[in-house]
Parts: sequence; C-alpha cells; structure tokens
Amino acid sequence: MQKEKISFKNNKGENLKAILYTPATRAAHSYAIFAHCFTCNKNFKNIKNISQSLTDKGFGVFSFDFTGLGESEGEFSDTDFSHNIQDLLAAVEYLKENYSSPSLLVGHSLGGTACIYASLEVKSCKAVVSIGSPHDPEHVKRLLKENIDEINENGEAHVNIGGRGFKIKKSFLTDIEKQSEKNALNNLTASLLILHSPQDKIVGIANAEKLYKAAKHPKSFISLDGANHLLTNENDSKYVGEVIASWSSRYLDTTDETKDLKTKHQVMANLEKGDDFTTEMKAGIHYFKADEPEDFGGKNLGPSPYELVSSGLAACTAMTLQMYAKQKNWNLNDVEIHINYQKVHAEDAENCEDKKSKKIDTFSREIVLKGNLDEKQQQKLLEIANKCPVHKTLSSDINIETKLQ
Repeated sequence: MQKEKISFKNNKGENLKAILYTPATRAAHSYAIFAHCFTCNKNFKNIKNISQSLTDKGFGVFSFDFTGLGESEGEFSDTDFSHNIQDLLAAVEYLKENYSSPSLLVGHSLGGTACIYASLEVKSCKAVVSIGSPHDPEHVKRLLKENIDEINENGEAHVNIGGRGFKIKKSFLTDIEKQSEKNALNNLTASLLILHSPQDKIVGIANAEKLYKAAKHPKSFISLDGANHLLTNENDSKYVGEVIASWSSRYLDTTDETKDLKTKHQVMANLEKGDDFTTEMKAGIHYFKADEPEDFGGKNLGPSPYELVSSGLAACTAMTLQMYAKQKNWNLNDVEIHINYQKVHAEDAENCEDKKSKKIDTFSREIVLKGNLDEKQQQKLLEIANKCPVHKTLSSDINIETKLQ
C-alpha cells in the first residue's frame, strides 16, 4: 500500500488534510472516500486497517480530516452537519479533478450519516457504507442530552463524546434538525451496506435497524458482533475492510484498469518503510502478500520468501506429474506434494558435491500419488518429478543479474 499526503481546500477556503492510499503494484480500479467519526482523525489505526484491506483489493482510498479535526484547518466549533457534508463534497471534487470520481463513500459513526446525505449530490457514487452510524443526524442531540439546556441557554457548551472534548454551538443543533427533515434515505439511490455492532455503547444497534428499514433495496446489513464503536480491535477493522471490498464488488466495476505490471519483469515486490516484512506482490496479473512469521517479527500475512520458493517447486512438480500421466493415459487421479525447506550440514546431505560448504540448502519433497498405478508407473513418476523445470532450475547453476533503475 502506498500513501500520499494531500492538502485540499473546502468551500470556505480552509486547507483540509488527507491521505490517499493506493495499491503498490497496480492502478486503482475504483476510488473510495473514507469519512471518519467526529472523535477520530485520518491517522487512526482502524482507518488505516480498513484502507489497507480495500487497497489489497485494488481500491484507492481517500481519507481526510473534517474541518477543525486532526490536521485540517478551521475550528470544529464553527462547523455543523451541513459543513461536514460540504467537506465531503470538496473531497469528491478533488478526487474527480486529480484522479477519478469516487464510486464508493464509506463513513464511520456520524461520518457515515454524512456520506448518505452527501451521496445524493455525487453522481459517480454507486455504493455507500455506514459503520456504527446514527439513523439520522439528530442522534447527536441524544448524545448531548446532558448539555442541551446549557447550549440553548448560553449558545454553546463544552461536551464530551467518546472520551473527547468539543465545543458545540447552538447552530450545530439547529442545523442537524434542519438536515433530519430531509430524510435522505428516501432519496438514496446508491446501494447501502450497514455495519454495526450489537455491543456499540455510543451509537446503539437500534440505529442500524432503523437505517435498514428506512432504506430501499439494494441494501445489506452485517453485524459486527463483539466490536466496540471505535473498532479498536485490529481484527475488527481489518474484517470491516474485507467485507466492504467483497460486498462492493457486486455494485462497482472492480476489474483492474490494467493487467500490465509497472515493470517489464514478470514479478514485482514492494515493501514500504514501516511495514517491516509485509510485502505487496504482483506475479503476472495475480496479487498477494509475502511476509514472515510473527515469531520472526512479521505479521504472518503471507508466505515467507522460502515458502514461496518451495511453493514454486511443489506446484511445478504436481503439474509435471499430471501432464506426464495424462500423456501416458495413466490412471493418476490426484497428486499431493509436501515440501520442507531447511539448511543442513553438507555431510548430512545426500549427493552433495560441494564438501567445502558447511551447510547446504535442502528441499525435502514427499509425493503422494493417488490412482490405480503399478509399481513401475510410480517409480517412473518419481523419476519425472526430478525433471520438472523448477527442480532443474534450483539444482543448476543460477545467475542473478541485479541493477538499480
């Protein structure tokens, strides 16, 4: 995943800060905007995890801070719900002018409600996702019930939402009352996915039920059982991103814009600073990750480099045996290849010609042949296994040419 820090202006001329996450090994097939909750900012770990899961599937994700939050200019106390919608539309316009119009709007908490309202003005938007979002903007008034009298009397009050302090002005409450009257769900044409936890103590699960009942089809609901409102458990936020990527593929064109590598070579690997061992891979038109086990300092999000080498040997062996058996019209129903890799002392390795080496790379390969084969056929297939192309490559002199681009 690649990250680009971006600054853009809202309709008040204030600079809003954003991060654009894009796939490391391909062009984004679609762009999404992520609108965080009003107690968060774009740098929260849960937002990065959701964005990572989406970029793994080829999305570009534009995550920004609302006015007065995170690194964005302005005073949050001078904003209202309408202002937040305008910030979203400014983000849409920036993507449209500089990359591509977003087809997916994703919002957390009140950011999800803002996405529903903003989507009515975004022609390119085909899908909207709300995560732990209120049924309507007026839900904020229920969160502020202990401060309502003070706000009405003094015109403002310092409040606490989710452990974070804010100054809320009466104009904010007036605006959400006005916006609630619009009932955006009546006019929503984009597909809607509602993600909500039954254990959400800030925005109750009843909001999800009301959202679902009020929305038109196509609409979907997924329970985030066990998650809290802020998705602080890493597994919860990663799951949310994976679900969104899978669900949205039904409504968006998620085919890759290009099947070509950004290189003349067959395989590309990209490892960014801070990712330790987790490496984005592209082999031909296929995308995956390489990593190291957790006990080695990795995240175990993909096979290790030596596991990838062993996988190539295993796959090539299986393919070669099935192809040979097919040519001979032998009854080989199934082939299993089991491989372990390790370095062993040279004197322990059979057929080792280089006795000067203290250790030698050793692939231990076991083959399971399933079918009606006699002893002679099995022995012939064992012989053929040693002639598979990858086996020949690994056991021959290899030249690796390396240069800087």
